[in-house]
Amino acid sequence: MDPVTAIKYPGVTSVVAMLPKPFLVWWAARMTAETAVANLPAVASIAERDATGAIDYLRNAHSRYTRLRAKVGSDAHDLFERMIRGEMVGRVHPDLEPYRGGFAEFLDVVRPELVRAEDIAWSDSHEYAGSFDAILRVRLGEDGKPDHVSGEWHTLIVDWKTSKSTYPDVALQMSAYAHADKIVAPDGTSEPMPAFDGAAVLHITPEGWAFKHVRIDREVFDTFLTLRRVFTWDRETSKSVIGRAIAESARRLITGTQRRA
Repeated sequence: MDPVTAIKYPGVTSVVAMLPKPFLVWWAARMTAETAVANLPAVASIAERDATGAIDYLRNAHSRYTRLRAKVGSDAHDLFERMIRGEMVGRVHPDLEPYRGGFAEFLDVVRPELVRAEDIAWSDSHEYAGSFDAILRVRLGEDGKPDHVSGEWHTLIVDWKTSKSTYPDVALQMSAYAHADKIVAPDGTSEPMPAFDGAAVLHITPEGWAFKHVRIDREVFDTFLTLRRVFTWDRETSKSVIGRAIAESARRLITGTQRRA
């Protein structure tokens, strides 16, 4: 929501969620099966006392995993923002230490200059908004890799990802940010969205990190706009397309005995 005008637009992540992801069904099923196999005695014990409880424990396995990963991702993003802003970060929770170390190495190798972080990308033209991770300036050589001596400065829209892999829909997300009309700061002030030379995602896990180029061209953005229209269909238009019955079967007789029951 715009802090000044109070106008509300759908979030970028909600729009991108309109993209079909049938693989999630199989992932959730596998997560349930793995949980059952790994916890057979416990599941059997619960089922003896509470069959419904055992079923709930298994069917929510993927949700518990997702919540745990979301907590780690949120904490890591908070850590990354502090570090990219130049804050000296001391000891962190052991679960976060691999992310802290990886991000510190990224800062040392790439040497990015922070332009903006965690502000809102706002589009009145296409009615969406979303919080981006960072806008960075990095010095890159002709091969697209860091060159701190003779490389040219590039302004990039950047996203941090802590998932197991990087997925193509990050391009949809970042193209939406890059093609927005303006940046809205927490205090409500705004300025035009700058021109970008490209986009990149920092994929960082406990095993390592990689800073990857991401396409945000018109073809990618047009796909996002298609999903924006699908979002309107799903949340608004679809609720108005079926009208009242023109004719219908006679209602079943309700007897006096049924009414008094």
